[in-house]
Amino acid sequence: MTNDSGTSMLTLYTDASPNGFKATIALEELGLPWRLVHVRIDKGEHRAPEFLALNPHGRVPVLSDDETGAVLFESAAILLYLAEMSGRLLPDGLARWEAIKWLQFHAASMGPILGQRVHFEIFADEKIAPAIDRYRRLSEEAFATLDVRLGEHEWLAGNDYSIADIATFGWTHITEICGFSLAHHRHLSRWHSQMAARPAVQRGIILPEPATAP
Repeated sequence: MTNDSGTSMLTLYTDASPNGFKATIALEELGLPWRLVHVRIDKGEHRAPEFLALNPHGRVPVLSDDETGAVLFESAAILLYLAEMSGRLLPDGLARWEAIKWLQFHAASMGPILGQRVHFEIFADEKIAPAIDRYRRLSEEAFATLDVRLGEHEWLAGNDYSIADIATFGWTHITEICGFSLAHHRHLSRWHSQMAARPAVQRGIILPEPATAP
């Protein structure tokens, strides 16, 4: 990674967030040259006109590629782009579709559910018990689904570490920070510890800065 004043083919606009960590981990795993721009959400920088020109929905992360002209938002799209351009983190054959399937499971189910659980259980000014109960139940169902898969395979795609693992870890990392224990899901907990031990993951979760509990 280069610093904010450097130049590189890839530029990542992000903040310390579960979706942002997916991109920083992938870039660190791949060892590609890239430039980091810290978009500070607490200061409203995600609503600045220059950022909205990159993502009109006003969310991080965003990846731009000066060489191809691609500008991508949505973390799953960014992960797929990085895997395709590098030829890594997306296995061949049937395992490719396993990786994509679990990436989509994360994007459509796990990520949104955990996002709502974090909101209602931690950040919401009014604690609405039915909403908290609903998203606790749904998140536990998602964890149980992952636990079954990881009881049968080392990684979500099977034998191959992939972008599906990176996407999923972005939120299990935040889950742990928020105090939502994974310990009772034995296989998921094993996988999470295995992910957390990877040097590139350890670097990725402190960029642009570590997430902290509210």
